[in-house]
Amino acid sequence: MAKAGDSALRSILIVGATALLRRLRAGRHKPTPWLAALVERKPPNWVALALANRVAGMAWRLMVGRDLRQAARGGAGLI
Repeated sequence: MAKAGDSALRSILIVGATALLRRLRAGRHKPTPWLAALVERKPPNWVALALANRVAGMAWRLMVGRDLRQAARGGAGLI
């Protein structure tokens, strides 16, 4: 996730990704295989950034006119 652009939006995406990771560690969320593999081999801040970047990409795809199923085909599952 580049530093260019809206810093408030970037912060919100990172906070949301961090919140999801906290739920994952508490056992209240079942991760996709992509997220589970990332959590096993990367530091938590790196995983939060990757997750925020993935969510930003899906949001962008939706804004340019693709539906959610097409946006999800860009990666393995939604989150």
